[in-house]
Amino acid sequence: MKLLLTSLAVAYLSAQALGRAVSHKVGSYVLTEHPDSEKRAVLQDIVTWDNQSLYIHGERIMIFSGEIHPFRLPVQALHLDVFQKVKALGFNTVSFYVDWALLEGKPGSYRADGIFNLQPFFDAASQAGIYLLARPGPYINAEASGGGYPGWLQRISGVLRTRSDYLNATANYVNNIATIIAKNQITSGGPIILYQPENEYTYFGNGESFDPQYMQDVIDYARDAGVVVPFINNDAAALAHDAPGSGVGAVDIYGHDSYPLGFDCANPSTWPSGSLPTTFHETHLEQSPSTPYAIVEFQGGSFDPWGGVGFDKCNALINDQFASVFYKNNLASGVAILNLYMIHGGTNWGNLGHPGGYTSYDYAASISESRNVTREKYSELKLIGNFLKVSTSYLDTVPGNASTTEYTNTSGLTVTPLIGKGTNSSFFVVRHTDYSSTDVTSYTLKVPTSAGTLTVPQLGGALTLNGRDSKVHVADYNVSGTNILYSTAEIFTWKKFADYSALVVYGGQDEHHELAISSKDSVSVVDGSQGGVTTKSVGGQVVIAWDVSSSRRIVKVGDLLVFLLDRNSAYNYWVPQIDSSAQKTDFSTQSSIADSLIVNAGYLVRTAYLQGTKLHLTADFNAATNVEVIGAPSSAKSLYINGVQHDHKTDSNGFWSATVKYSAPKISLPDFTKSEWKYFDSLPELQSSYDDSSWVAATHNSSNNNVAPLDTPVSLYSSDYGFHTGYLLYRGHFVANGNESSFTVATQGGTGFGSSVWLNESFLGSWDGNANDANQSSTYKLPTTLKSGSNYVLTVVIDNLGLDENFEVGIDEMKDPRGILDYNLSGHSQSDIKWKLTGNLGGEDYIDLVRGPLNEGGLYAERQGWHQPTPPSKNWETSSPLSTGLSQPGVGFYSTSFNLDLPKGFDIPLYFVFDNNTSTEQPYRVQLYVNGYQFGKFVPHIGPQGEFPVPQGILNYQGENWIAVTLWAHESNGAKLGSFELINRTPVLTALSGITASEQPAYKKRAGAY
Repeated sequence: MKLLLTSLAVAYLSAQALGRAVSHKVGSYVLTEHPDSEKRAVLQDIVTWDNQSLYIHGERIMIFSGEIHPFRLPVQALHLDVFQKVKALGFNTVSFYVDWALLEGKPGSYRADGIFNLQPFFDAASQAGIYLLARPGPYINAEASGGGYPGWLQRISGVLRTRSDYLNATANYVNNIATIIAKNQITSGGPIILYQPENEYTYFGNGESFDPQYMQDVIDYARDAGVVVPFINNDAAALAHDAPGSGVGAVDIYGHDSYPLGFDCANPSTWPSGSLPTTFHETHLEQSPSTPYAIVEFQGGSFDPWGGVGFDKCNALINDQFASVFYKNNLASGVAILNLYMIHGGTNWGNLGHPGGYTSYDYAASISESRNVTREKYSELKLIGNFLKVSTSYLDTVPGNASTTEYTNTSGLTVTPLIGKGTNSSFFVVRHTDYSSTDVTSYTLKVPTSAGTLTVPQLGGALTLNGRDSKVHVADYNVSGTNILYSTAEIFTWKKFADYSALVVYGGQDEHHELAISSKDSVSVVDGSQGGVTTKSVGGQVVIAWDVSSSRRIVKVGDLLVFLLDRNSAYNYWVPQIDSSAQKTDFSTQSSIADSLIVNAGYLVRTAYLQGTKLHLTADFNAATNVEVIGAPSSAKSLYINGVQHDHKTDSNGFWSATVKYSAPKISLPDFTKSEWKYFDSLPELQSSYDDSSWVAATHNSSNNNVAPLDTPVSLYSSDYGFHTGYLLYRGHFVANGNESSFTVATQGGTGFGSSVWLNESFLGSWDGNANDANQSSTYKLPTTLKSGSNYVLTVVIDNLGLDENFEVGIDEMKDPRGILDYNLSGHSQSDIKWKLTGNLGGEDYIDLVRGPLNEGGLYAERQGWHQPTPPSKNWETSSPLSTGLSQPGVGFYSTSFNLDLPKGFDIPLYFVFDNNTSTEQPYRVQLYVNGYQFGKFVPHIGPQGEFPVPQGILNYQGENWIAVTLWAHESNGAKLGSFELINRTPVLTALSGITASEQPAYKKRAGAY
């Protein structure tokens, strides 16, 4: 294979010259062709691959991954919680983006400490035994402001994502981020096994096209910083222009994205025809036959825009049925690296989201924004993940042709076979031919086995496939030396214990299933009712047939126990590895997978570990639960759950059982209608006495912005002056001539934005905003004839809802400016108005280094820092945003504090809830600050979000909390909150402990605040 070398050696190229090394020169690069083994040894030999899968330390491994963004959960102590919930799914990897905008808010000043320090995230992954796929961009998309780009990139002249001053601008960030990634890659003892340079570098416009040398430069930056693990890419669609072997700029492993149901959650029961991918395998063989098939982003949920229908409907669209049909369809394509976007979405706190979405980034992911695992999709994923974890023979198979006739007796079903190469194991993925069908279809299965081609069920009856379901039937499946000749029931897991083996299978309620074992051993039902279970010996096989029931049955064949479950019962089963200590869970290897328990325990089982004769489980409970341990080590004598010893019983099968009691704790939360709220006018700029001499003067008579040429004498684009986030304020000074009658202003703040305009203290009007418009030109009639020769000030307030993403190379959408695009004051030339502007205090020299460059906007109260704990509010007016609010247009700032004393030992989801009245009679906007962190933007006339979860660590569950609300009334009748409360969801008795709060620096008088 060819290898392109720089200081550390970079991308692997085409598959040639397997027997000798030949060097030649391309430009300034030396390319050397190497035998395969030499090629991989140049950089590292821990993570290798062939056309079937990755190998880690020489062991073949299926990468099943979920996407998590550490920057969307700004509590370092909670990363382990989410990682353990991913591990419990049977997954072994997490993919993560890094948001450049949060780390280099000022050019050349890279800060990655406190909540932005990635090391605790990496350490938590290692502790949970989770590998990582690093995706640091610089461009990430991710529904983040600017697609992760810092706003100051609007000022560079070159086209973004090209070889220009853009590439130079990335150097400081990439060097820093790639260096910390290099220190945490697997070759240095860390969890990172793959690195993705660039992101969705797929679509091009305005004459731009795929540039191999640009990709090579991006790769070189990372290699020069010490990254040696393999590079993987993710085309936004399955294309071949940057597949391995294409030359300069090639990655090691080709991958792509797929979001087959899209992002329209309004009709969650509608699955459009033609959306199920059916050519993935064939396309992969054309793209990159020498690398494992990789889908680096596959739909795990959906984003939702301003004015959307809410994430509950998105969850109904990308639900458990979607998981069963679409993820198993990926298996039918032979996928060996599969990452679901997202597995936990988190929150667009602190203005980090793009204008196409609101505060929540729940994404309808399997793990909710508040870290709950109650969605049925989570449980369905757990069945698939644990099946793959024990089915190593899957990675030895090759997908065959999908057929409607070869394997079943009905054309209503399509079966895709995966046939083993080095083993006899085969897998048969069954779905409806019309994948969106809701029909219930009966069928028989004709399956090739080592005992010949068999038509099953052999003992009579029929199989059933419910609508929007899919199944993986197995043949010649090895369970610790016992051959499962076939199983129509799906496999959850299997284990080899000291005295017996256990196989757990499941089916849908009321389905009929059959399983055959190559055995002549006796058969007996050792648990549950014999009713509905038939067994028979047929030609050296033990055939078990049963009707699925919610009552568990266990059939014993020799030393194999076969657990017959319904799907809902299987949801309660967990397969934790048995570790040697409480501090560390091993990465998933064949030995760690074998050394596991099966636990029937309800809500969540995190870990298991053995200390002497003490078997420990860490688990969470949302109800009183009977805990059943299957396969307790023979050396274990006592059971501890979350550190507390529980008496246990042992049944005739050797299973342990114990009961965990649960009592919902008493929770006392504040009543904000009774709180003492302190109020301050946050728009003193309207007063004649206000001094704006410290504001930034708009003096740039040109702009490097190549997207929006200036229509004004000087630039009024906020990013040209270092203001990239939150509310923007403009003050335009002019001397009246008596001919003024109207003022027209074009403002831009992104989809869902709003703006308001005043002349001195007189309100001219507002653009209330809607879910569709990112900019608006409005003309306002002046209230009276102005006095010639007198000084006047126009004040414009604009809600900047984030910068646009930059998905298509060449379009430079990220440079769409924020602020004032154009204006006209009748009777004047544009140059008659002298503008000043402000945003967050200090702009790129932002004041709050703890909460980062995006958290604050430009409101007066924000510039003073009063949104932080303990503001100087003693002498402020007492006024409530609920009972009083504002009687006229403007912006009010409200602050109050409260104490929490929540019971320890419980994970208690807390939500701030606003009345989500979408009435347009009093349009207004709200920002919610919690202990100085902006955790909510509420715009009720656009919606949909009215509930804002805030995690422990931002909220102090045992201590004092400060909240602030900014209320911006758009119209002349003012506004007040309909309701505002703090509520809790079901408390979870948890093993989670030691939640250290994120830093919450209190108010301190800010030098130079204006």
